[in-house]
Amino acid sequence: CTTATKEGIFKREIVPVELKSRKGSTFFEADENFIPDASIEKMGQLKPAFKKDGVVTAANASSINDGASAVVVMSLDKAKAMGIKPLMKLVNICQAGVDPMVMGLGPAAAIPKCLSQVGMKFGDIDYWEVNEAFAAQWLGVGRMLKEDHGMSLTPDNCNFNGSGIALGHPVGSTGLRIVVSLYYELERQGKTTGGASLCVGTGPAMASLWTRDV
Repeated sequence: CTTATKEGIFKREIVPVELKSRKGSTFFEADENFIPDASIEKMGQLKPAFKKDGVVTAANASSINDGASAVVVMSLDKAKAMGIKPLMKLVNICQAGVDPMVMGLGPAAAIPKCLSQVGMKFGDIDYWEVNEAFAAQWLGVGRMLKEDHGMSLTPDNCNFNGSGIALGHPVGSTGLRIVVSLYYELERQGKTTGGASLCVGTGPAMASLWTRDV
């Protein structure tokens, strides 16, 4: 996330917000959640957040943030009538559910379902954005996809520029934020198809499939 910010990768995703005061205007135009000088050594010194002998700390859990996301959705016919070139087309969207006790694993149920409904395979998708509620949760989703469905979700095909842990998790905005990030990363890589998914408290999960071939 730090590298992506330094390289300006997020600039096209972020709409600057002007903050006016007596001293003049300041533009809020960069995410403030990530810690540029974070290190494995510093993170290893943090205390567990929930259990005395637990593994979840402030360093490997998403933070609660403010944020907003927006897109314009319309039919292809309407876009053509208005002379607009769509950025992406929604191929499929679905929801699935898991036991509330393991709610973070929801994407491992939603992703295969979403692919199956339109006759696509995991390998048909060039890139994924799967929200990190917790590091252990994201790893669990990857393990469940691999063991149950033979699908390989790894840092090589998912969340290149950070996710909920580094960028934050503004509930109500994250679902769309990852789709916006998905588009720009597909464009940056020159790739076509993408998928997005996230877990939801109490067990539901959503997954969606997208293409830049419109």
